[in-house]
Amino acid sequence: MTAFSATDGDFQARELGDEARRFFRDHGALCIRNALTVPLLEQLKDGIEQNLAHPSPRAKVASSADDPGWFFEDFCNWQENEHYRRVIHDSALASIASTLLGSREVRLYHDHVLVKEPNTRQRTPWHQDQPYYNISGSDTISFWIPVDPVAKASTLEFVAGSHRGPWLMPRSFMDNQAKWFAEGSLADLPNIEEHRDDFPILGWALQPGDLVCFNMLTLHASAGVGGQHRRRAFSVRMLGDDVRHAPRPWVTSPEFPGLRESLAEGVIMDTPLFPLLWPR
Repeated sequence: MTAFSATDGDFQARELGDEARRFFRDHGALCIRNALTVPLLEQLKDGIEQNLAHPSPRAKVASSADDPGWFFEDFCNWQENEHYRRVIHDSALASIASTLLGSREVRLYHDHVLVKEPNTRQRTPWHQDQPYYNISGSDTISFWIPVDPVAKASTLEFVAGSHRGPWLMPRSFMDNQAKWFAEGSLADLPNIEEHRDDFPILGWALQPGDLVCFNMLTLHASAGVGGQHRRRAFSVRMLGDDVRHAPRPWVTSPEFPGLRESLAEGVIMDTPLFPLLWPR
């Protein structure tokens, strides 16, 4: 098993190149410092507060009623939230995605806001994202962008190399139910949290302006947050060259109503719902 130091996979935005591309290809996750400018961070904070004040019908509370904190999530708001649009279109995110994926074209897949208010106990359990989605392909990237300082204990963590597969059983976070694949059709996740020393785990303390990025098959998780600390984060998912539409017989998370009827299976996600971000 690889033992990572605190600086492994830690890159400055201005120096992304072959080394970062290799690290992302081999390990499925890395950290990028100073990736967002102060004006874009302010846009993002305003967008998150607007989203909290006006949740979409897709919003959900992902913590239990007896949790002393509050874990809020919402999806696919870029069309209504001007602040989100500015961050997605005016930042270097699409360029970074093209560099790390080696993709000629990069499309937006969706946005996802995740807010853990102070003293939230609810963990985000270990999981892969792609089994919940309606896509196939390996040229995928998610950006997780905090607007508050994130301590190492509360950061997003990754099992390095897990993006190479296999797919593992996606389960609902609150009640651990298999709602997407039939029970037994995929292997279950190992108990990573109770056997952390057996896995090559990556994670970084973060400041506003930093971000982490990861392949949509990379196993990842995060803890709750302390009683004095708020953790607001915005995630942007992007698609590279080999990604194709893969309609599912179940409700995906997020759901894209009507897409099955309007976009054929196996084609590029070339619709206004998934706009081309790179090249500009």
